[in-house]
Amino acid sequence: MNKDITVGVIGAGTMGAGIAQVASTNGHTVYLYDAYAEQLTKAQTGLEKILNRQVEKKRMTQDEVDGILSRIHFVEDITQFKNCGFVIEAIIENIDIKKDAFQRLEGIVSKDCILTSNTSSLSIASISSALKKPERFLGVHFFNPAPLMKLVEIIPSVATNPEIANSTKQFISDWGKVTVLAKDTPGFIVNRVARPFYSEALRILEEGVADVPTIDWAMKELGGFRMGPFELMDLIGHDVNYEVTSSVFKEFYYDPRFKPSFTQKRLVEAGWLGRKSGKGFYNYGEQATNVEPNRNKELGEEILNRILVMLINEAFDAVFMNIGSAKDVDLAMQNGVNYPKGLLAWAEEIGLENVLAKITELYNEYLEDRYRPNPLLKKMVREQISFK
Repeated sequence: MNKDITVGVIGAGTMGAGIAQVASTNGHTVYLYDAYAEQLTKAQTGLEKILNRQVEKKRMTQDEVDGILSRIHFVEDITQFKNCGFVIEAIIENIDIKKDAFQRLEGIVSKDCILTSNTSSLSIASISSALKKPERFLGVHFFNPAPLMKLVEIIPSVATNPEIANSTKQFISDWGKVTVLAKDTPGFIVNRVARPFYSEALRILEEGVADVPTIDWAMKELGGFRMGPFELMDLIGHDVNYEVTSSVFKEFYYDPRFKPSFTQKRLVEAGWLGRKSGKGFYNYGEQATNVEPNRNKELGEEILNRILVMLINEAFDAVFMNIGSAKDVDLAMQNGVNYPKGLLAWAEEIGLENVLAKITELYNEYLEDRYRPNPLLKKMVREQISFK
């Protein structure tokens, strides 16, 4: 694929506008479609503001910015996608709405146009069932903000032509993105492997082991994570984070590893959604004060180790179940959610036997399936195998 390919983006929200910016920055003519004219205007104004700031900071020249904006066409009529060779959908996470969009689109674009969805949680196979040519459809999951986040998960469905999956991976890689192949399963790689970062932190809080600021402090100061789990949940929004957790839990046939938290459910019910509502686990009002963490290093290390081994165990499961390769799982977590290290590499650094000992200790303590050690982890310790 090359820069002569015209790219269509459906949905002019934050993600769609960001993807349009990435495609245009890489020299493509882009058609950004939204059914609502006011959203297109908002997207255009927002892009101009973001790009002009790059000029002010001397990260781009005015000519570069003018070129990027000139290549993006803001359209209310999806029939203008007729000459597109590659389309990315970035609309609401509703499977019926997505299916309807692709059914309409398939009658407009050429038979060779590749169709993709930016869904973060829905079945690629299910969306593709709405198409007459499902073999040209796959998932291409960007992370927000798309211009800054390096990772893109490439998700073929059972119906996707492997050649199209490979060419799409190369196409997106040529945009300077880190691409990983993921199996079409709930959460793909990142949203599946990351669940314990939130769920185990919530469990520790519910057990009264430590309070919110202490858990966040332990993960940032001792673990090197950019944000603590509660800060991150407040930033994402509890309505969004709780819905993703609930969806993954349901899609995995209620596997206890992904069980949602009543604590977070109550925040959603109270309307305490985090930063966007002014209150979540923290207060964000002008006069707000928040409790200082308990900087006890021994307690912090206990918190860090518990959450970390749960994350590592989930990363092992992703490899064990062929969701992604060991290399791709580590790339995904470093580039998709900015983890300080790849979880599998981190496990090797800690010592696989130490990871297994800790997760086994948790399992023996609770006798809950959420703490069951992964078979691949056990096998690698038993046979002294390494990912290296």
